[in-house]
Amino acid sequence: MRKLVSSMTQKRFFLTLACMFLMNISVWAQDESVAPGINEEFKQRPEKWIEYFHFSSSDPTLQKEILDSLKLKPGMDIADVGAGSGVHALLFAEKVLPDGKVYAVDIVQEFLDHIKAESKEKGIKNVHCVMGSDTSCNLKSSSIDVVFTCDTYHHFEYPFKMMESIHEALRPDGQFIIIDFKDKSWHVRTDSKTVIEEVIRSGFKLMDSREFLNRFFIARFSVEK
Repeated sequence: MRKLVSSMTQKRFFLTLACMFLMNISVWAQDESVAPGINEEFKQRPEKWIEYFHFSSSDPTLQKEILDSLKLKPGMDIADVGAGSGVHALLFAEKVLPDGKVYAVDIVQEFLDHIKAESKEKGIKNVHCVMGSDTSCNLKSSSIDVVFTCDTYHHFEYPFKMMESIHEALRPDGQFIIIDFKDKSWHVRTDSKTVIEEVIRSGFKLMDSREFLNRFFIARFSVEK
């Protein structure tokens, strides 16, 4: 019996090592961008995109679908990675009151400045802006309950490095929720199946996925720590 238990323990140990090895290979392989220059337009013309994001993300049906999927509760800490103009971050802020916080993460300073101004104007005090990078969300380790990205994953130039940082930021019972285009196109480098595979390779477990508003998909993942 002891030999059987010992054998099973060894198998689990080596399986864990193998998973860690595969994850590290994915991260090491990210020396080159998978989508060079995809975010330059945002940095060069931020005002145009702030206006566009407000127009495209403020639809009540879209917002209800997103809130229903996230199932936010008071006291949760949520990060919107790729926050853009902050439409979603500001929407989440009320749902996690009184003690929950929303972290609006982006790589464009003008987007973050806009979110700060909007928060101040609307009297919202639990939204915190974080300057990310091409490879990291720059959030503290084990500080977040839910990481949300909408129309953002295909803008990750270094997806495995970014997912490693998101994995690190999530608490052990945390979730990663992604909305993105379901099909590959000239602008979107891959389809939903490949995106889900990449996220799983980054140490996450798929909980569920479905088509979302025709052109998109939504997927929920739990973090494996």
